[in-house]
Amino acid sequence: MGDADVRVLLTTVGSRGDVEPVVGLAVALRELGAQARVCAPPDEEFAALLARAGVPFVPLGPTVRSVVAGAKPPTAEDAFRFARELVAARFATLAEAAEGCDALLATGLMPAGARDVAEKQGIGYVFACFQLYGLPSRHFPPGARPGKQSPQNETDNRVLWEQDAQRVNALYREALNTHRTEIGLPPVDNVRDYVFTDRPWLAADPTLCPSQGMTDLDLVQTGAWILPDDRPLPKGLEAFLDAGEPPVYVGFGSIASYVPKDIAQVAIEAVRAQGRRVVLARGWAELAPIDDADDCFAVGEVNQQALFGRVAAVVHHGGAGTTTTAARAGAPQLVVPQIADQPYWADRVAGLGIGAAHDGPAPTVDSLSAALELALAPETRERATAVAATIRTDGATEAAKMLLAMTGQTVSAG
Repeated sequence: MGDADVRVLLTTVGSRGDVEPVVGLAVALRELGAQARVCAPPDEEFAALLARAGVPFVPLGPTVRSVVAGAKPPTAEDAFRFARELVAARFATLAEAAEGCDALLATGLMPAGARDVAEKQGIGYVFACFQLYGLPSRHFPPGARPGKQSPQNETDNRVLWEQDAQRVNALYREALNTHRTEIGLPPVDNVRDYVFTDRPWLAADPTLCPSQGMTDLDLVQTGAWILPDDRPLPKGLEAFLDAGEPPVYVGFGSIASYVPKDIAQVAIEAVRAQGRRVVLARGWAELAPIDDADDCFAVGEVNQQALFGRVAAVVHHGGAGTTTTAARAGAPQLVVPQIADQPYWADRVAGLGIGAAHDGPAPTVDSLSAALELALAPETRERATAVAATIRTDGATEAAKMLLAMTGQTVSAG
């Protein structure tokens, strides 16, 4: 059979940063002659993203926005309910979507239920991630998860990771094993390690996220999966960019309920204190200008690849995707990390000298302005330009070739 007969199912649950790279991989697979479909939550923006890329979309479970974009962050009770719902949704939806497929790749929020479907159907399975956060390591402790917390005085990372596995089991194991029994599979003892496999793929840039020796698993690093974006910028934004010096971009992506309520006010005032104009991305937090002044332009979903090449700096939350897009564009960054892997990306940006990391998630005008001054320094721009030249753009193609090799196919040029 030829590559066109190869079918791959890709699945993810999470924010925009968990979905867009998977669409990038689907496009790379198509360019190599394979067929790929994406199983992801039914959020409007994800459906639009897949439609724009021309990739078949299979809706999975509830919308992510309904879970994370409420007035308050999700509670532990919400997390346990969402975990059960997702396991059930994966067994039902993936089983049908994977029929006739040769491989299944899962990423995003702990994809319990994906490997089980692949196992039942006898097809190849890959777990992929976009950062090291969450992978067992002797070098760093696990991140936060709902459930029984580790004792505060426990400092042995091996013990802490064992306790992390127990928290994953508490969230997923009962539901997972109930569904496994129903389809004739034996129970799983350690859900986390079963989902991750011994050889996960890391879809992150080696310069931004060096992985050698950082985790106990045999990681395969492909480079970041970048979805090419050739959309023009909106006319109003083009006119704003042309009307003066490069502005500072401010955006906090899809982490709505975690962002400090006054973040737009603080950020706009801090940027103005540096004598710069602002492009404000509304995002899931629905950020809005604080007055009618013409030095601030609000945008919705926009081509960041095109925009970041034309700004003085990018102020953001430190998601893997935004960090990579800004680094590739050579735009200095100011990361204000909120949750999860964001402190890691903030540290990397500061460590590489391509921007600044704000100390803590809730900046004041003074603290943000001081950090922004560092990001706007000429030497930061020089360093960002130099590092931009090292960022790999072929990660999705590399991963696509590896998936085809797994199914026993040779790779043809698309």
